[in-house]
Amino acid sequence: MPTRKCNGCDGKSDHGVLLRRLDKVLREYREKPGALIPVLQIAQGLFGYLPETVLKRISLALEKPYSEVAGVVGFYSFFSRMPRGQHVVRVCLGTACYVRGGKQVLDAIRKQLGIEVGETTADGNFSLEVARCFGACGLAPAIMVDNDTHQRVKAARVQDILSQYVKRVGKAKGRSKGGKR
Repeated sequence: MPTRKCNGCDGKSDHGVLLRRLDKVLREYREKPGALIPVLQIAQGLFGYLPETVLKRISLALEKPYSEVAGVVGFYSFFSRMPRGQHVVRVCLGTACYVRGGKQVLDAIRKQLGIEVGETTADGNFSLEVARCFGACGLAPAIMVDNDTHQRVKAARVQDILSQYVKRVGKAKGRSKGGKR
């Protein structure tokens, strides 16, 4: 498994180090009611996604059936079983956002990044997802990049928004300009 820089890490961590951190979390949460979702969130923060080996480890440690753990991961769109990019772009396609141009914004992002929904750019900088509602209907259309919400987005502004998140070295699809976050 490739190394991953994670929140709280002072550098690169290998798979074994991440598993040891997960084991510590599992020991801390083992007896707590309602621990599954927080543990999954922490595990995804460590690994960047939730591989099957991690789900099995969580299942065993929390004494939950694997089907329950996998079912929770499949139900909530926040969780991913596939590696995601450094930045996750979510486009709202709820009714208000769709009617006010959300589909055109999605098309502009797909074109800008050169990927489809559910994919990650070759450089690993961006993943693209759709969502049903961000609760910002009065300011539609909206997109989220990581935890940042961008409102009243126009297709013409997509490049400017994404450029804030492009790595200084290695641009997404070679089309975006580098910039500081």
